[in-house]
Amino acid sequence: MGFTCDQCGKKCSNRARLKVHYRTHTGERPYSCDQCGKEFTQAGALNVHMRIHTKEKPHKCDQCEKSFSSLVGLQTHSRVHTGEKPYSCDVCEKSFSQSANLTRHMRLHTGEKPYSCDVCDKAFSQSATLYAHKRIHTGEKPYSCDQCEKSFSSSKGLRSHMIVHTGDKMYSCDVCGKKFGWADSLKKHESVHTGEKPFECDQCGKTFRLKANLSVHKRSHSEVRLHKCDQCDKTFKRSVYLRNHYRTHTGEKPYSCDQCGKEFSHPYSYNCHMKIHSGEKPYKCEQCGKNFRILKDLTVHRRTHTGEKPFVCEECGKAFTLSGHLKAHQTVHRVERPFTCDQCGKGFKTKCHLALHGQVHTEERLFKCETCDKHFKASVCLKIHRRVHTGERPYECEQCGKTFRNSGDLSMHKRTHSDKRPHKCDRCEKAFRSSAHLATHVRTHTGDKPYSCDQCGKEFRTSSALKVHMRIHSGERPYSCDRCEKSFASNSTLQVHLRVHTGVKPFVCEECGQAFSQSHSLKQHQKVHTAERPLNCDQNRR
Repeated sequence: MGFTCDQCGKKCSNRARLKVHYRTHTGERPYSCDQCGKEFTQAGALNVHMRIHTKEKPHKCDQCEKSFSSLVGLQTHSRVHTGEKPYSCDVCEKSFSQSANLTRHMRLHTGEKPYSCDVCDKAFSQSATLYAHKRIHTGEKPYSCDQCEKSFSSSKGLRSHMIVHTGDKMYSCDVCGKKFGWADSLKKHESVHTGEKPFECDQCGKTFRLKANLSVHKRSHSEVRLHKCDQCDKTFKRSVYLRNHYRTHTGEKPYSCDQCGKEFSHPYSYNCHMKIHSGEKPYKCEQCGKNFRILKDLTVHRRTHTGEKPFVCEECGKAFTLSGHLKAHQTVHRVERPFTCDQCGKGFKTKCHLALHGQVHTEERLFKCETCDKHFKASVCLKIHRRVHTGERPYECEQCGKTFRNSGDLSMHKRTHSDKRPHKCDRCEKAFRSSAHLATHVRTHTGDKPYSCDQCGKEFRTSSALKVHMRIHSGERPYSCDRCEKSFASNSTLQVHLRVHTGVKPFVCEECGQAFSQSHSLKQHQKVHTAERPLNCDQNRR
């Protein structure tokens, strides 16, 4: 004979069990923890809970020697070794080792979120997630590391942190060999190699590798920014962004490289930096085989193959492959130059340009080419220079197929296919394709020759002219003819010399049709047709 609950019809084997069951309807929890205040419906549940505080774990697994505070915990753990998953979802047939996991999983299908925050009304599918969320409002961090005393709002956060001390990374990727402390971290990483993006935005169709990335993306369709900085009133869509932002006020850089001592405010920046020392480049382009240290660089690189330019200027419609290039371009449409050099007073439209300019006032060149030992003031200059050694020319003109080492040279070249000369001289109205060419031209009016030889004092309008001149003193002749092995100090002189072998005479007299291999020979000849040298063409030839 059983005892039946008059509220839900459930049957219990005895009166004591029925009495405990009634508490699920009344909400009564008569057993309270005297250390943390948590309440329970049964004395047994309180006893098991107390082991959290005493750290007592009397139930030991006989296969891996892992210990548990409750027998139920041990029984559930044993399924890790047996592989038993007795609880199956009747919608997608996914199996679980615990009934609680199945219950939580079913909410993915139903969309049910029964646990609601009483501060901000945010709803959650799991009570544990709600408890962790509430600590955002309270600032509570009950989980402390016993090695460095750092505190965390969740036990998972503490477990992840402990790997920093133990170095224990049990899970290894069989594609690239990268190791992880957690199985779910490895699973997320594997999608980098497979390209799988199972999480799709129901508003724009964009797909993501991680559910968290989808959640962040969805906020781009709304203006909701719940997390506000109490120092500058800037708002953020995620609490982690706010935490990282705080460090711009505090100057805190908690992540330090143990090889070079460089410090970082963000773990992502630290992880990317460490790959410089290890040489690790796990992200490979499937079209050209080039490898990259971070996924973002691979994503940007792929656009060189696809031609995709997702960042469009609202002012002029020009498109760019990088958001940074768009921001730099947008300064063209504004007149102000808010960033001023405190040494020479020159103004700049971006902070980045000011920082690059600052190196003009110092001789410091931190970036060294490992092939020829040449030094550069900026990492981007070194990156472009390396292409001299590798022969890489990643920027191709879609009209003539000519390739270039950097995007600036390609942009300049494209103007040769059009009559566009946007840079006009305000003295003679001569127009140029680039601002640099205009600046050089203006010196023909001003007589300015800012580049001076430190050996003979001769002055030049351009740095390239000075560079060629310096070869007179050094004797350097880097441009060799492949037909007669004669060498020259400049490429232009080599091109003129090659006409001796090819017989090309591109400079033609409009008066008599005589052709010359050099422009100055044509100019000398043209005096025949003027009063300067009253000789005819036949006499001049003699």
